[in-house]
Amino acid sequence: MASYLLRRVLASIPVLGVVAFLVFGLLRLAPGDPAMILAGDGATAEQIDAMRRSMGLDKSIIEQFVIWLLKVLRGDLGVSLISGQPMASMIADRLGPSLALCICAITFAVCIAIPLGVVAAWRQGKTLDRLIMSGSVLGFSVPVFIIGYVLILIFARGLGLFPVQGYQPLADGFSGFAHRLVLPTLTMSVPYIALISRITRTSVIEVLGEDYIRTARSKGLSDREVLFEHALGNAAVPIATVVGVSIAMLITGVVVTESVFNIPGMGRLVLEAVLSRDFTAIQALILLFSAIYVVINLAIDILYSILDPRIRY
Repeated sequence: MASYLLRRVLASIPVLGVVAFLVFGLLRLAPGDPAMILAGDGATAEQIDAMRRSMGLDKSIIEQFVIWLLKVLRGDLGVSLISGQPMASMIADRLGPSLALCICAITFAVCIAIPLGVVAAWRQGKTLDRLIMSGSVLGFSVPVFIIGYVLILIFARGLGLFPVQGYQPLADGFSGFAHRLVLPTLTMSVPYIALISRITRTSVIEVLGEDYIRTARSKGLSDREVLFEHALGNAAVPIATVVGVSIAMLITGVVVTESVFNIPGMGRLVLEAVLSRDFTAIQALILLFSAIYVVINLAIDILYSILDPRIRY
């Protein structure tokens, strides 16, 4: 197990290096001059050149990349061109709301989707199965922002049960924190409930046809014991895969959801950086999200080795 983990960690390091280089290079090739943006509209050519030298943009791309990478390895993600604040502190301020939303959304999605998928597999071809699968198709097809606006229209504007927008930190009280996260969590979790439930259903149906399932039933085990203790456990690898993919997909979902509900998290920070053409912020955020994606995939590989030890060899 230790050697397998070491191999996976070592394999992830070159991936992070390539991602860092691509992020850096693509932003340097994108239209727009950060020095011109920072200097202002009324800046002269001499002032823009001085700004470029102070930012290190007069050096070659390789030199700029090495300098930037060394700073990143020290935890220095640069300074925002617009606000002038260090990106590390800006990310730290915005990380809490996004982390809370992502944890709530994926936890709710897994708790709802896996039982739905198991039930759909158990009632394969019946009315309940068709209803669950039809709902999953609808949930995965409708854009997240439309789901959010529909929930706001019904539960916030119509029934007045939840606030339309905003976020309250957990430190200011659990009730307010949970109350404001209900609609964003529901909005963000719908596509993942649809995806996870479909994969769970497919995986469990495949396992239900195995010989050991027939043996378990012949021993007089109940449907609940067969489904949740035998079938679900042996279908865990593909389910773990789709859950891991869903966690990675939260990165895109959080941008839309936070924009709809005006939550001051990482998603809003990405949107603000793009709209203001804050190259330093965009660079730091893309690198962070890419690193999170690589780490999630590494965690999935580790989980595979736990669920199926044959994968280690």
